[in-house]
Amino acid sequence: MRLRNNPAEAPDASPLFEDTSRVGHGAHPGGYRNQLAGPQAGGLSWSVHPVRPHVKTWLWPTAAPWHRRGKEMVDKNLDRFIPISKLKYYFAVDTVYVGKKLGLLVFPYMHENWEVSYQQDTPVAPRFDVNAPDLYIPFMGFITYVLVAGLALGTQDRFSPELLGVQASSAFVWLIMEVLAVLLSLYLVTVNTDLTTVDLLAFSGYKYVGMIVGVIGGLLFGRLGYYLSLLWCCAAIFVFMIRTLRLKLLSEAAAEGKLVRGARNQLRMYLTMSIAAAQPVFMYWLTYHLVR
Repeated sequence: MRLRNNPAEAPDASPLFEDTSRVGHGAHPGGYRNQLAGPQAGGLSWSVHPVRPHVKTWLWPTAAPWHRRGKEMVDKNLDRFIPISKLKYYFAVDTVYVGKKLGLLVFPYMHENWEVSYQQDTPVAPRFDVNAPDLYIPFMGFITYVLVAGLALGTQDRFSPELLGVQASSAFVWLIMEVLAVLLSLYLVTVNTDLTTVDLLAFSGYKYVGMIVGVIGGLLFGRLGYYLSLLWCCAAIFVFMIRTLRLKLLSEAAAEGKLVRGARNQLRMYLTMSIAAAQPVFMYWLTYHLVR
């Protein structure tokens, strides 16, 4: 029979691991205490204390004004270059608006009222007015165009990530150059208009819808389908841009359908025609190599 050893008679054997479960926060294990004995004896303290609650209470009122000031400065400078608050207006769309707008971009010939609705000198959100510009359709159109371009390249065994990146970057660069050229033209002609840079970006981005239709038509029906569908979309975007921009760039008399007179109004009319005519050129330039 196995007898239990008496603790008083057990040999004083050193344990493999030192039991530190009962050591308080102020005490250290044996070896660690011996290592710190020398420096502590010399007057050095190696203890690390957490931040006390009263210290946090004292620091926060001091740092809070600097935090608010830095946040206000960042928001002010960011809103100067990227109007975040105004961008929300251009994405205030719904499914009904998107469907009507796509139909208007493809078939604008039967639409009569092209004026943007206002409420207390502020344009209503796009979901309440199909004539209001938005950034949702241009943004999604750009992404869809890149995906369709990758599909077209893949069907021709020419797909590669590098080539798809070149396709996307070239389309984006041409869009930025187009907007900058229009802004420079408006400055040179001295047109007093309420068009903003975001509005021009939205109107210039609507051509991606026709580009997608043209490439898909080419994938389904060959080059003949591409040319027919692209020709239809080019004519549609030309009419859409003319009827939309004439209310923004031309005088009130021209907007009402009266005869345009005066050198300045003639320049505005030529500028409107040039912006509208540039859309089919970009549409063909960015899609003709995707269909073979």
